[in-house]
Amino acid sequence: MQTLRSFFAPPDPQAQMRKCNTLLRSNMRKIDRDIAQVKQVETKTKNLILAADRRAQRNPAQRKQAEKEVRDFARELIRARKTTARLITSKAQLNSVQMQVNEAFALRKIEGSIRASVKIMKDVNTLVRLPELAGTMQELSVELMKAGIIEEMVGEQLPVDVDLEDEEEEAEGEVDKVLGEILKDRMEKTGGLPSMPEPSQKLPQQPQHAEGEPEEEDTEAMMDQMRNRLEALRS
Repeated sequence: MQTLRSFFAPPDPQAQMRKCNTLLRSNMRKIDRDIAQVKQVETKTKNLILAADRRAQRNPAQRKQAEKEVRDFARELIRARKTTARLITSKAQLNSVQMQVNEAFALRKIEGSIRASVKIMKDVNTLVRLPELAGTMQELSVELMKAGIIEEMVGEQLPVDVDLEDEEEEAEGEVDKVLGEILKDRMEKTGGLPSMPEPSQKLPQQPQHAEGEPEEEDTEAMMDQMRNRLEALRS
């Protein structure tokens, strides 16, 4: 009998609020972990830029290749920073949703009813589209609909993420700005940023290329590893 009564009884508002907060905190912890991972990528990329720049200064035979690597690493750093900025914005939105959800439940306790919030629905609809939060945000939206805080969300065309589309063609001015920031101390002594290779210009083959192969392969492997880590955070 008790089981039937609990089946037909309305959901407990306190239990609903606790579940919503649990899901929100879980998402925020996930974002914190992702931010920490991207920060590690940023630090490693800065070190690779400095190492490649030192190699360009020390070894004239490898200068062209090293300068190309410096600019490639700078592009990876720009992408990592954009990913970090997006994650920080998402965390701020989650904090906003949590505050609004708690306010909605508090008003329900005072007024005895709850009103659907367009603002919460809009924020949740934005967050549910993020690959790293999609699963738990879907679960949260279901709980918020049960509580009456949001109405059923109709699937819309996903907006094109301009930042992600433009990643392959970072503005050279942005690359120069990042390199100016990281190589500031060296530039004060020697001046000049690593030059951008001409689009049609091929890097010269060096006679001692065989000796440099392991180092170039290691560099390429590091870049692939960093790209894969960033891609994993976006998909």
